[in-house]
Amino acid sequence: MADKIATRQAYGEELAALGATEPDLVVLDADLSGSTMTKYFKAAYPDRFFNAGIAEQNMVAMAAGLAASGKTAVCSTFAMFASGRAFEIIRNAIGYPHLNVKVCATHAGVTVGEDGASHQCVEDLALMRTIPGMTVINPADGVSAKLLLDAAVRMNGPVYMRFGRASVPIFYKRSAKLTIGKAGVLRKGDYIVNGEKRFADATVIATGIEVAEALAAAELLEKQGIHVRVLDMHTIKPLDAKAVLKAAKETGRIVTAEEGTVLGGLGSAVSEVVAGSKENCRVAMIGVQDRFGQSGKPAELMEEYGLTAKHIAKAVKGLLK
Repeated sequence: MADKIATRQAYGEELAALGATEPDLVVLDADLSGSTMTKYFKAAYPDRFFNAGIAEQNMVAMAAGLAASGKTAVCSTFAMFASGRAFEIIRNAIGYPHLNVKVCATHAGVTVGEDGASHQCVEDLALMRTIPGMTVINPADGVSAKLLLDAAVRMNGPVYMRFGRASVPIFYKRSAKLTIGKAGVLRKGDYIVNGEKRFADATVIATGIEVAEALAAAELLEKQGIHVRVLDMHTIKPLDAKAVLKAAKETGRIVTAEEGTVLGGLGSAVSEVVAGSKENCRVAMIGVQDRFGQSGKPAELMEEYGLTAKHIAKAVKGLLK
């Protein structure tokens, strides 16, 4: 892993770059462009940028209108306001008519930090995946944020993308091939014993900033003789069921890891697939366990809510018992 960058920063940079190649791209913000990083697009293309003010529901409705007139509309605010305050408008004005709007929400999860529970949205992935036809994407690092944004802007239909406030390690290369709806295999975990190939002992399916923690957990476990497969499930919906079932069949143990509530999020989505299959597989979920956030440093909150590499490693070992 190399440098660190916040996925919201990468989002802002790539959005401005897309402005040069996508003439129908318009961007809206709810008076937070300095934080969501849409300020870069605003500076480059002021005639295609719209500040709706502190009126998130109006912003989403404006985006719907622009999309209905043929534009590719991207709208941004904090995840709490996008998925919470504007949920009904996203559902009825974007999801129901299946309009080409990309809701790009920043400052998601507990790593918002000192802003506390009122701004720490852990419910967004669960909420957005309930909307029929909504694609839900949660990039793991700065590079994947850019690549997946490119793909989202160029696809037709509603998309919810989640970005974080805190800087996270970069582990993808710009040449990486990322496909919406297909999990990335970052670590196979297969190994050889007495000349015989064996599948990984367990699989960690992670999303967003938890992918870096999953890779760190795999390194910790490798030193203890435990071999782990790591999947980056950057697309929560449509979920890569094929990758989940492959992991269930080959490893028999899955730990999901997300910086959000396990109620309806990635853990629930994976469990739904496993429960509906014939595979004999145990599932454990790392995530926010039916709690509100609280104020604190991002690292302290990751520890408090059991989201670190050591917590993932412990969950894997628990399944191996």
